[in-house]
Amino acid sequence: MLRRALTAAMLALALAPSGALASAQDVAATHAYIKANYALSKVGVSLIRKGQSNIEAFNSKLARECPLAGKGTPEDETSQPMSYEVAVALWAISYGTGSGPIGKFVAAVRPLHWSNARITSIAHGYATSLHELSTLPVPNLCADVREWAASGFHTVPAHVQALDARLEAIEGESVPLKLLAPYERGSDASLAARARSFELKLAETEFMVGQDDWIQVLETLGLPQ
Repeated sequence: MLRRALTAAMLALALAPSGALASAQDVAATHAYIKANYALSKVGVSLIRKGQSNIEAFNSKLARECPLAGKGTPEDETSQPMSYEVAVALWAISYGTGSGPIGKFVAAVRPLHWSNARITSIAHGYATSLHELSTLPVPNLCADVREWAASGFHTVPAHVQALDARLEAIEGESVPLKLLAPYERGSDASLAARARSFELKLAETEFMVGQDDWIQVLETLGLPQ
């Protein structure tokens, strides 16, 4: 009877949903992450207009201080670092607008650990990437474009190359919902789904509006795409 009881218990354990086997640490970390990510994505959507206003003010400043400073820039690969620096500036402004909420997210996520090392790595990597994006310096585009023009459009300033490389090195993504699902409890799943909808809206805005902003600033500076 003892052997039969042990066999039944082992079979039940093998057939149990993975969520039933989650440790208290996994459940707690998942809840904390979902809660922090929801708060960040929600406030991120609320800051879209403010971020856009900051970018428009930045472009207006460029139009006053150095309109068409890059006029005559060759339309080939040699000018790409200068055009890319404009994107760096816009990312710095956009993520800098949300630096406060991003800081709260980073502080909440960095102490979290899961038994699944992949989840821990993705979560920590995402927090790190957001911190790096929110602390990017806004480059002095007027000075850099003028320096580029003064070289006869031959020499890209070294610090421009370095800043471009810094942005390109930033990688990170939010934790996929399927990885968190086994550890969700209560309202976690619905909160995670709502956060995902906010993230999609932010990504759509970043792509559509961000592209238009980039083109507009390039035109202000007289730089090619």
